[in-house]
Amino acid sequence: MQYTTLGNTGLKVSVAGLGCGGNSRLGLGSGGSDAQAVAVVRAALDLGVNFIDTAEAYGTEHVVGEAVVGRRDTVVISSKCRSRSPAGPISGADAVRALENSLRLLKTDYVDIYHLHAVAPANYDHALKEIAPALLREKEKGKLRHLGITETGPNDPKQEMMARAIAEPPWEVAMLAYSMMNQGARRAILPTAKKRGIGTLLMFVVRNIFSRPAALKQAMADLAASGQVPADFAKSDAPLSFLIHDGGASSLTDAAYRFVRHEPGVDVVLFGTGKQEHLRANIDSILRPPLPEADIRKLRDLFGKLVGVGLDLPDAVRTAAKA
Repeated sequence: MQYTTLGNTGLKVSVAGLGCGGNSRLGLGSGGSDAQAVAVVRAALDLGVNFIDTAEAYGTEHVVGEAVVGRRDTVVISSKCRSRSPAGPISGADAVRALENSLRLLKTDYVDIYHLHAVAPANYDHALKEIAPALLREKEKGKLRHLGITETGPNDPKQEMMARAIAEPPWEVAMLAYSMMNQGARRAILPTAKKRGIGTLLMFVVRNIFSRPAALKQAMADLAASGQVPADFAKSDAPLSFLIHDGGASSLTDAAYRFVRHEPGVDVVLFGTGKQEHLRANIDSILRPPLPEADIRKLRDLFGKLVGVGLDLPDAVRTAAKA
């Protein structure tokens, strides 16, 4: 495993971080048991992963809590509370109650990083002025070590909220979307985060667009129809096959992880899985060298100006929204 320091936090973290949300939710999203999910977390720890990211909304905090029993001092835990409820933005008191519940489920008396989750641009001022002060008081009590914020990629594709957050206190860690076909953070977010010492956690690195061929084919057809990619990309069953070659990537997911991992300003690349056999493959990709420079240039030339591509919500969230 390779390790780095997360921004200015002083936390030594694995560059590969286990994400406990997304479609898999450690396997719970596909019918796996708590015991199986615990085994996935423990297998990741055994492979050197020491950064675990969960959240109130994921329903996996209890799994992480069980998995790190006896190993808490060697693990960096990141969790989050919703920034709003169906009734509207939450209060500072609501956030504190959520933190207390997270600590209970995680079986710990502190969390290393606690984020406000999926903050939309319209809710940022409330998060900054009403919720953050309450959490900072809990930080003074030792219940969280560092305060973070995460964006809502599908609802803020231009990353307007994050551009504000990384430029001012009190945020110490930022979770943001960045991928081969959603490269805006390379210009708008990562340079400032690096300059200011904001720790960065990458999400939406793979998602459906690189793991499901039908999703990629449909995305290319839509982009070609609007003139955003060459027309022949819509005709190919493997439009990104130029990345797969000797000396290049072994698969699209391998390319996706390696493309983002070596971008200046990136600290941790999050990956999700519910299967132990996928752990090694994901970690190995994150630890491999950068893609060939020619492939990186082609990806930037082809997709560098795209906005919001591949930022699909987890399947369960989309299904609930349609219900």
